[in-house]
Amino acid sequence: MMWKLVCVFLTLQLGSWSVWAGADELDDQVKIEVLVKPEECSRKSKKGDLINAHYDGFLAKDGSQFYCSRSDKEGHPQWFVLGVGQVIKGLDIGMMDMCAGEKRKLTVPSALAFGQTGKGPVPPNATVVFEVEVLSVSRGPRSMEAFGQIDLDKDRSLTKAEVKEYLKLEYEKGGKPRDEPFYEKILTDIFWKSDQDRDGQISAKEYNIYERDEL
Repeated sequence: MMWKLVCVFLTLQLGSWSVWAGADELDDQVKIEVLVKPEECSRKSKKGDLINAHYDGFLAKDGSQFYCSRSDKEGHPQWFVLGVGQVIKGLDIGMMDMCAGEKRKLTVPSALAFGQTGKGPVPPNATVVFEVEVLSVSRGPRSMEAFGQIDLDKDRSLTKAEVKEYLKLEYEKGGKPRDEPFYEKILTDIFWKSDQDRDGQISAKEYNIYERDEL
């Protein structure tokens, strides 16, 4: 079944099952329902991967919608590095081990969502539900191994051209080549977040902002 482009609250029971993500006590509180799982999966998402996804948010209390990626930012899917805090903790947990084309329903307690203060239309201490669809999974630009592959001239810094070439190769390997505006948007975001001294390049120190060899 094709995923509807209109954002509505879907209650899909048939063909889904529930599991609990559980690396620690907090992880046990994220309820994961797999709605659609592709037959073929060449790569499962892990910490540090670059994810391209649509996700819609609802309040668990009454089902009212507070976010829809298909209407926000001209309907472009969101991209982020998984597991490093670029999205709420509940999404970082609930979107691990996903395949491109997979869809899940995640029930996230307030402690792993917007907490005691809430945010915008989400009230304090609210349990939220996200329906997520992963469009692509590729190795994120944060491991030092990847840095060496991106740094084509081996000068210990990354230019936009080098990062763009890396991203293109990753998406083409996954069979999902993208148009130029897609890459330009990602590049703008990557350099805005990582090029701390605004010199137009990402140094090795700026690149490995998480201070780990591998995420």
